[in-house]
Amino acid sequence: MSEQMIRHRDYGFLAGLAVGSVVGAGLTLLLAPRAAAEIKERAAGSAKQLGDAVSERYRDARLRVTGAVDGLTRKGQGVRDDVLDTVVHGAQEVERGAQSVQRLATDAKTQRAV
Repeated sequence: MSEQMIRHRDYGFLAGLAVGSVVGAGLTLLLAPRAAAEIKERAAGSAKQLGDAVSERYRDARLRVTGAVDGLTRKGQGVRDDVLDTVVHGAQEVERGAQSVQRLATDAKTQRAV
C-alpha cells in the first residue's frame, strides 16, 4: 500500500471521527433536554400520584378513627347514663329507707309517751 493511500485512509478515518463526534454532540444536545424534561415530567407525575395516594389513605384513616371515636363516645355516654340512673335509684332507695327509719323513730317516741 502506498504512503498516499495510507494518509488518505487516515484522513478519512479522522474526518469520519470528527463528523461522528459532531453528529453525536448535536444529537446529545437535541435529545438531552427532551429526555431531561421527560424525566422531570415523569417524576412530577409520580410524586403527584404518590401524594394523592397518601392523601386518600390519610382521609380513609381519619374517617375510620373518627367513626371509632364517635362509637366510643356513644358507648361512654351510655355507660355514664346507666351509672347516673343507678346512682339516682340508689339515692331514692336511701331516701325511702331514711323516711322509714324516721317514721319508726317517731312511732317509737309516740308509743313511749303514751
